[in-house]
Amino acid sequence: VQLQASGGGLVQAGESLTLSCKASNNVIFSIINTGWYRQAPGEKRELVATISTGGFTTYADSVKGRFTISRDNHDNTVKLQMNSLKPEDTALYYCNKDPVENWSWGPGTEVTVFS
Repeated sequence: VQLQASGGGLVQAGESLTLSCKASNNVIFSIINTGWYRQAPGEKRELVATISTGGFTTYADSVKGRFTISRDNHDNTVKLQMNSLKPEDTALYYCNKDPVENWSWGPGTEVTVFS
């Protein structure tokens, strides 16, 4: 099973982006915990934000207060609203189940923030 992230781009520090995650293979987001992950060049992939089936959200300390994860059950998408972007947010962003277990990774969407 693979989830597809989109919406990345090149932005200046302080600007915003909204990433979107869509599912294939009849995955329904409302019945799985979903996470946004990112991997910066030369770094390990890290978990940025999660949303549970009950709507409970968690965030990495580095993005708390700036990023918001949400789920739209009608459109069956999970979004990541990223505000006040910083150069250190530059990374390839992925969405996947949380925990990932045996799900595969999609190609991700690239976010580049310049100062």
